[in-house]
Amino acid sequence: MDDSIATRNTAMSGIRTASHDLPVSAELAAFLSGHWAATPPPGDIRNPVAELTSARRARLSARFPGERLIIPAGELKVRSNDCDHRFRPHSAYAWLTGLTGEDQAGHLLVLEPDGPRGHEPVLYVRPRSPRDDGDEFYRDRRYGEFWVGCRPDLAEAERMTGIRCVHLDSYRAVPPGRDASSDPELASALSELRLIKDAWEVAQLQLAVDHTTSGFEDVVRALPRALAHPRGERWIEGIFNLRARAEGNGTGYETIAASGAHACVLHWIRNDGPLDPGQLLLLDAGVETDTLYTADITRTLPLSGRFSPVQREVYELVLAAQEAGIAALKPGARFRDFHQAGMRVIAEGLADWGVLKSADGDLHRRYTLCSSGHMLGLDVHDCAQARATAYLDGVLEEGQVLTVEPGLYLQPDDETLPAELRGIGVRIEDDLIITAEGARTLSGALPRTPDAVEQWMGELLGS
Repeated sequence: MDDSIATRNTAMSGIRTASHDLPVSAELAAFLSGHWAATPPPGDIRNPVAELTSARRARLSARFPGERLIIPAGELKVRSNDCDHRFRPHSAYAWLTGLTGEDQAGHLLVLEPDGPRGHEPVLYVRPRSPRDDGDEFYRDRRYGEFWVGCRPDLAEAERMTGIRCVHLDSYRAVPPGRDASSDPELASALSELRLIKDAWEVAQLQLAVDHTTSGFEDVVRALPRALAHPRGERWIEGIFNLRARAEGNGTGYETIAASGAHACVLHWIRNDGPLDPGQLLLLDAGVETDTLYTADITRTLPLSGRFSPVQREVYELVLAAQEAGIAALKPGARFRDFHQAGMRVIAEGLADWGVLKSADGDLHRRYTLCSSGHMLGLDVHDCAQARATAYLDGVLEEGQVLTVEPGLYLQPDDETLPAELRGIGVRIEDDLIITAEGARTLSGALPRTPDAVEQWMGELLGS
């Protein structure tokens, strides 16, 4: 059998191979199917969050009595040709099951209506391939054990999650229901249920912040090498991303390492520019834990280790706006209050500089461009499918975690600005939890004031 025929036949059986795979003779197939030792028992593999997920599913069940609910983990996405992007389960699936690994691709959680008990959860999973039945374990590039590693069998998956698990192939017989990937009402409910974090989630977010703090320290220590490299921004990105992969699942979003005027581009992720010691570096980055909770922190750093007078002036205005926003955080405050408090400071500062004739109106938005914060959790922009009444137009509640991140983006070609201000971008972003008294900063280990930033950089650089 030639390569193309072998590939076509295995593709028809659902196994993904490549056109250049070598054919497998009957003798080799028989040899591969036997003489394997029994897979060692995994021992105690109970997921530590399994008890929490049961209560989460019960809350979702109460919102949709008598309805079948389908929450997919998501599918693998092709990056190029036969190479997939690294897989991350959908956040709602991870929240309801506690399963966060790359082996969850294609899996589904179904909440089956179960009379007075509400719903019975059922996980449809692709279990470990038996070595004596078929060639998936060595031929399938997407799911085969020899290609991507071992998966639990059904019994192991049940012990891990406390949920009844069945083979994914049997999902074809499941009647239709509300699907979180296409049902806006279900998607909104799943977002709204995650708005308030429990103590375990807060601890995971603090862990993400702590690792992110270490990543920022790594970056400062690496500045001499980065300044010498023609694509210093990319060097910075790589240094931070190394910490993210070493300590967690990776980054929670694409790292923004923006120097000079690149900092005026809100989502600058090309990161291909050089570093100039006379300019600022805006670093917006977050480590995602193995449990998929992410930090989201931004610091704007003087690449020389010292702010110039004009850089300090812009930085201090943004810092004052952030402090005003943080002061507005408390249970019962409107979600939009902290943004409006910060923007009042920005508008007044721009008027004091003579950039604006008045602090009234919304002309300051030319220089701020976007909102000043968002919910944070399993997603960097967490709970985004929540209804406006529960989130953007709602009020803050104890246990919510969010960012406060005002910025000034003074474009290099903006003729409304004096020349010395053009091309400066500053954002300061911290992660906070709403408490009964107001808010507590999770990212306070990273300095914010210009004097503290300069001292911190000097200590890390030994200068």
